[in-house]
Amino acid sequence: MNQPVPEEELTDPRAARRDKLRQIVEMGIDPWGSRFDDRDLIGDCVEKAASNTFVKEDGTSVELPDFADQDLNYKQWKADNGPGAENGPTVRVAGRIMLKRGQGKLFFLTIRDWTGDVQIFIGKKQVGDEFFELAKLFDNGDLVGAEGKLVHTNTGELTVFAEKLFFHTKMLDVPPEKHAGLTDPDLRQRMRYADLAFNDGPMKTFLDRTKIVKSIRSTLDDDGFCEVEGPTLHTVAGGAAARPFETHHNALDMKLTMRIALELHLKRLMVGGMERVYELGRVYRNEGLSPRHNPEFTMLEVYQAYGDYESMMDLTEQIISDAIVATGGDYKREFDGNTIDFTPPFKRETYASLFGKATGIDPADEAAVLELAGQLHINTSGKHPDVVRNEIFEEKVEDTLEGPIFVIDYPASICPLTKRKRDNPEIAERFELFILGMELANAYTELNDPDLQEELFTTQLDGQEDEDSMAKMDHDFVRALRHAMPPAGGLGIGIDRLVMLLTGQKSIRDVILFPVLRPQQ
Repeated sequence: MNQPVPEEELTDPRAARRDKLRQIVEMGIDPWGSRFDDRDLIGDCVEKAASNTFVKEDGTSVELPDFADQDLNYKQWKADNGPGAENGPTVRVAGRIMLKRGQGKLFFLTIRDWTGDVQIFIGKKQVGDEFFELAKLFDNGDLVGAEGKLVHTNTGELTVFAEKLFFHTKMLDVPPEKHAGLTDPDLRQRMRYADLAFNDGPMKTFLDRTKIVKSIRSTLDDDGFCEVEGPTLHTVAGGAAARPFETHHNALDMKLTMRIALELHLKRLMVGGMERVYELGRVYRNEGLSPRHNPEFTMLEVYQAYGDYESMMDLTEQIISDAIVATGGDYKREFDGNTIDFTPPFKRETYASLFGKATGIDPADEAAVLELAGQLHINTSGKHPDVVRNEIFEEKVEDTLEGPIFVIDYPASICPLTKRKRDNPEIAERFELFILGMELANAYTELNDPDLQEELFTTQLDGQEDEDSMAKMDHDFVRALRHAMPPAGGLGIGIDRLVMLLTGQKSIRDVILFPVLRPQQ
């Protein structure tokens, strides 16, 4: 049996909690709980009470007025309605104690589960001596349960009038201070369990994320797409221009990389005859941290045989529209002080047009482009003119794109996996979706000519650094294309950024449960 904590140590709140743990054990109660899965979710209890109709002991029902909105006296109402009028349905709830108050022969608790909060009334007369002694040992943060009538108090607050109490788990650490709370962003992300448990908002954000992901799968499944799982370990990192994480397989004595994209293996499946495929999965890029970048993030990639980039625009609008419906509310969302109107169809404008509007120069005027690059301190040495144009575009144009807007028809030379326009091979059938200067989606009419693909890979590899993801050609992918891949549209959407925009979170680390963090000092 645990020994009592010396009285002088009880000023330490953690020691005091351990002393209460000892007392709970001495009462013959398991402080780590047991099965209680027949409970009522608090959110369901709130819905039950929404109609304010409760069943009396004689089986008849009575309407409970909403005392929060009406100047009515609860005791008088009970007297007018006779014995048992205060009896609502019996419920069994469980959750974390967010607030404990009271003294003498009664306590009030506010407990929280992942669907909401409810008040618990604990009276010594109602629960009996043993349960009341147990209630004295409750602390904020403990997980407890209660069984009793679900009623309204005379102030109109929904309350469980406890008849039985249950103890599920003792919190041995100290919860965040009530008013200051857990506010430091780094600590919230590092201690996500405490952030979810004690802060208002994060639980809803991450449950909305689940709804968004579920909606995406539903949209694609209903449209005949097949979800697949590609490898996360690659012999050649491809499908994007990014630096990969490297690892080593001991048994085969070979270097492998974590995938930086999902693209090339999904296209191999289209060669094999899987005409509509998608994957929702993690990708890894050995790059920096920022409010919009995490080295490990979630990507959706979709490929549709016999489609093109316009098919992907339509699909993108449908995916986002359905996700908005799934999370509730209308098409207008607030983000960082801005209102985004997601009402489809989204605006579409060419890369060249947007470049000209933002810079005041014709993107085909190489001399003017080079002069502007110099003014922006962009290094042009050894770079293809289109690479220089794109660096200017990233600096001068992207931040002006409020969106949602599909930027279409990129320079072909910077799109090695994309089919060219038939009437203008200098232009690639590619779009990027921008919202408030943030790239959310990228899509192509996929290049399926194996000879041209090999040529473009070779051209792109010239001058690349060894550690760059595109510094090695994926010969097997080219071989796959020689087995005939159908014409297709392909789409990639950054799920974390989509969740940011739909839930109003300004940092990508606030929509990833466990983001990569710098070492704690």
